[in-house]
Amino acid sequence: MGKYEGDARRLLELIGGRENIKAVTHCMTRMRFVLIDPKKSDEKQIEAIPAVKGTFTQAGQYQVIIGNDVAEFYKDFTALAGIEGVSKDEVKAAAKTNQNVAQKIMGTLGEIFAPIIPALICGGLILGFRNVIGEIDFFTDSGAFDLMHGTQSLADISQFWAGMYSFLWLIGEAVFHMLPVGICWSITRKMGTTQILGIILGLTLVSPQLLNGFSVGTTDPADIPVWDFGFFQVEMIGYQGQVIAAMMAAFVLVYLERFFKKHCPEVVSMIVVPFCSLVPAVIIAHTVVGPIGWAIGNWIGDVVYAGLFSPVRVLFAALFGALYAPLVMTGLHHMTNAIDTQLTTQYNGTPLWPMIALSNIAQGSAVLAMTVLQKKNERAQQINVPACISCYLGVTEPALFGVNLKYKFPLVCGMVGSSLAAMISVGFGVEATSIGVGGLPGILSIKPQFWAVFLAAMLVAIVVPFILTLIVGRRKLSAAELGGEQAAVAATVEAAPAAEATVATATAAETAAPA
Repeated sequence: MGKYEGDARRLLELIGGRENIKAVTHCMTRMRFVLIDPKKSDEKQIEAIPAVKGTFTQAGQYQVIIGNDVAEFYKDFTALAGIEGVSKDEVKAAAKTNQNVAQKIMGTLGEIFAPIIPALICGGLILGFRNVIGEIDFFTDSGAFDLMHGTQSLADISQFWAGMYSFLWLIGEAVFHMLPVGICWSITRKMGTTQILGIILGLTLVSPQLLNGFSVGTTDPADIPVWDFGFFQVEMIGYQGQVIAAMMAAFVLVYLERFFKKHCPEVVSMIVVPFCSLVPAVIIAHTVVGPIGWAIGNWIGDVVYAGLFSPVRVLFAALFGALYAPLVMTGLHHMTNAIDTQLTTQYNGTPLWPMIALSNIAQGSAVLAMTVLQKKNERAQQINVPACISCYLGVTEPALFGVNLKYKFPLVCGMVGSSLAAMISVGFGVEATSIGVGGLPGILSIKPQFWAVFLAAMLVAIVVPFILTLIVGRRKLSAAELGGEQAAVAATVEAAPAAEATVATATAAETAAPA
């Protein structure tokens, strides 16, 4: 008999039985189900199971929080149910049947950017470090440290730091200028087509034979090189840093490859499919979708940047700061990765990402307050503490679904704090070098000249949600929620004498009353 056999049996019953399970897997702390009919699950009864720390639904998956013993629970559950678990990718594929069109699009966008984000974070930190050693004048001409009146940077006064400044650009350029290579690879990987063809397509978009995309604006139109085909010409322009153009080109390649795989005889498919997919995709990329994607990407970047630097930018920030957490819960936040990356390459920085980091901090602070309020509730603390830590480090889903959405008021308090912090950030023009680590470490990706303002915004994102959640929580939370089962029993025991006294008083009054 497994350690969790009893709880697993109860969960199987309350989730609607094995016939209601389309697919099941687990991650680090959660059981992940794709249910045929989600309405058959009894959420309140499931959360009452001793091994269960909470439940939520996201991206078509019903997720049950177990904790660090989830692998052992999963083993007992699958053995009891008589079903085989599947991979997380298979569960995601099955979950799409429970998603609407918008969720499917945003889910796909998220899966495209997920493998690229570590590189973007690394590149952002490198650009931030380069700014510190090469762009900020810490020293006077005499070599004295003077941040207010300095005229020279570290790179100006030290050959070592000058060499480091130059060397780090090798990595920075690879991340941001060669970004289309990563995007094309990730899309072919996600869509299940030939990944090396995606890499080659990306390389053709940033080839050194082409005019660097960042130099187009400063180059005279007559000096732009062209491919001359006699009866028409194509400008030899690179797409360094371009997000939308690279995505459009990659999807052209994907659908061409799928088409030729479907219609080409297998005996010659090894020759025909790669050639007939890649060559037309490169031609279409440089003649049709590349220019269109460039225009769309620039338009999106211009609109967002204008909104963040317009006279009403503070209102824009207030709205974005308040709504970012709900965007995360719906999966629509994945679109911000593309916008942030576009802003970074187009304007050498993004004012959008700092607001995202502040939203992480605000929701984490609401959970921190819940940790204080529920310090005697051991069951709640098993969720609150790890959720708070992960939120402060930029991963908000455990906090949002495991705590804040469950009680609702912490979510709203976090939204208020995030909104106020975003207003400060945008009001003072804070920018990040690129997408970075979320939450408290987010300051590492902020341009150094904005550190002081961002610290003030961080303070607001910590203090406001914490205090609001404490105030509202003391009124909203029941004795059971504050202190667990023991507190609930104690409250019941304390209430019993009072109730008996009330009944006795009423009885005496009735006896004394005249007929």
